[in-house]
Amino acid sequence: MTPSSQTFHFIGIGGVGVSAVARVLHARGVRVQGSDVRESALTLGLRALGIPVTIGHRAENIAGADVVVHSTAVPLDNVERVAARAAGVREAHRSETLGLALEGLESVGVTGTHGKGTVSAMVTHILIEAQRDPTFLIGGVLNNYGTNARAGQGAVAVAEIDESDKSHLNLQPDHVVVNNLEVDHLNFYAGLDDIIETMAAFVNGNDRARTIALNWDDEGVRALAARVTRPFLRYGTGDDPALDYAARNVRDAGDVVEFTAWAKGQALGVVRLPIPGGYNADNAAGAITVAMGAFDLPFDVVQRALSTYRGLENRFTVRRVGGLTIVKDYISHPTGMRRVLDSAKRMPHGRVRCVFKPYRFTLMRYHGEEYAQVFAAADDVVITTMYAAEERPIDGIDTPWFVDVLRRGGNTVHFVPSNDEVVPFLGDDLREGDMVIFFGGDDFFRMADAWAASLEAAQG
Repeated sequence: MTPSSQTFHFIGIGGVGVSAVARVLHARGVRVQGSDVRESALTLGLRALGIPVTIGHRAENIAGADVVVHSTAVPLDNVERVAARAAGVREAHRSETLGLALEGLESVGVTGTHGKGTVSAMVTHILIEAQRDPTFLIGGVLNNYGTNARAGQGAVAVAEIDESDKSHLNLQPDHVVVNNLEVDHLNFYAGLDDIIETMAAFVNGNDRARTIALNWDDEGVRALAARVTRPFLRYGTGDDPALDYAARNVRDAGDVVEFTAWAKGQALGVVRLPIPGGYNADNAAGAITVAMGAFDLPFDVVQRALSTYRGLENRFTVRRVGGLTIVKDYISHPTGMRRVLDSAKRMPHGRVRCVFKPYRFTLMRYHGEEYAQVFAAADDVVITTMYAAEERPIDGIDTPWFVDVLRRGGNTVHFVPSNDEVVPFLGDDLREGDMVIFFGGDDFFRMADAWAASLEAAQG
């Protein structure tokens, strides 16, 4: 590709990962345009930069494009992809254009089942505080900066790298972080061994990698380490003396997390994260490993940056209004949900009520019993109709089946089919002090935000 002389058309340009690449390439002088099914804060932000965005997918949208970019979520029969092939216009996966955005920069790539967005965001914030002005492309909006991507003037870039569809194999960052590896995305993988083997190919096949950081707290990552053929750094929260960097003596105080940072067997000092989630100590250990192990930044800079890190939008976001605590989290994997619930219950609360849209047939089939165990920590759970994404149905795996699995696990479950019915249902049985946790995606978050706004307005 010769981006400076070509026009890139992004299908689904309002997606958080796709918009990040479009934003950075545009800032570098590349001609960018795109389309999406609906207007959003991200599409409006792109328009404000002067990027043409069309709402709705139509064949004529690709007019003038030299390359049509798509993510894995855009099917082969999408009308714009069909038009591109008919016109002989090159198609490219989003990961290829992410590679373009990283070209010429010293890049950090963070991947894994959980926490990659948070680790990427923490590394980004540390580098900004260290006056390195990095380029960053992250699958979530950084609350410190109000954006998911920015083309910096420095020589460094940070990217969240998606492993869900094996497209990480298209990328070769200079510094690699693997944060967690668990069974997920079984529409692309045969199981955990396939996930680990593919990640090993990503790590071992990257001749550019100067730093490899592995989360030693995670069983899947430790299994990966046995297949990694080059030196790596270990990080985690345990007492294992083999850890190169660690977050120890973790104290989860609900809205804040504190720990003592260690490097090479030496205690460095206390770090105070002003965000909820005890698991974020683990994420911070990964960020410290990159900051100090790859970029040789002093601890005082890292400590100061982490003390002002404000998290990612809709990642364990807490809002207290009308006597309620409303929590939003993007996670849909049971391990991540368990971690959020464990930390949420450290905050002042009455009943804990969860709202969840089951996501993907494969995920529900494999982890059904785990979800039942996770929701046992809540007083009740509201389930809406399963979202299949692009997956084909699996016989016997549907919303009624999932509800039955949860009930057989001892959970109090309410099936509320439509999103529009969720808040009225909750409102019929609210008590002072209730905590309501929304696990899901943008549709749930819009619902939660509108509910919180209405409660706030009612207070005057």
